[in-house]
Amino acid sequence: MPQATEDETFRRTDWYAEEFVDRHFVRCVFADVDLTEAVSRGASFTECSFGGVSFNASRHTDSAFVRCGFRRCNLFEAEFTGCKLVGSTFDQCELRPLRVSGGDWSFVALPGADLRGARFSDVRMREADLSGANLTGATLARVDLSAAQWHGVRLGGADLRGSDLTALDPTAVERAGAVIDPEQAMALALALGFEIR
Repeated sequence: MPQATEDETFRRTDWYAEEFVDRHFVRCVFADVDLTEAVSRGASFTECSFGGVSFNASRHTDSAFVRCGFRRCNLFEAEFTGCKLVGSTFDQCELRPLRVSGGDWSFVALPGADLRGARFSDVRMREADLSGANLTGATLARVDLSAAQWHGVRLGGADLRGSDLTALDPTAVERAGAVIDPEQAMALALALGFEIR
């Protein structure tokens, strides 16, 4: 396993279209770094801080961003496939149109995030904080959202089919036009106290 880069600061570094293959960073600070169209495969970032970083059109496969902080970052058209982002936080980031397939995003904090049109499929997002997020028109397909925080989420027109919605209080979200499957409808009805006969 390659040696990790630890406790370093990268400021205004130009890593446009850089490839990060099996590279490892621990407690590093990335400030105003350009990672536009960068590619990561099998890379890991542990307890790193990203401030003002451009991830535009970047592609990440089987990489890990564990307990990282993203602040004022731009993830326009970024893609994450099979990635682990457990415990990471996003603050004032541009996240549209984000695409996430597979992987583990449990305990991720996305409060107030603008995720309109984002696509999450087959992702583990247990106990994720989505409070106040805008998921209008988003797709959350087969996502494990058990114990997620939903208060004040906007779900207008969102496709939620196949996802775990056991933590969702339909009365605490905007839901007009959101699409669910019959099994989810049954669970939500029971959660609201209805008897189904």
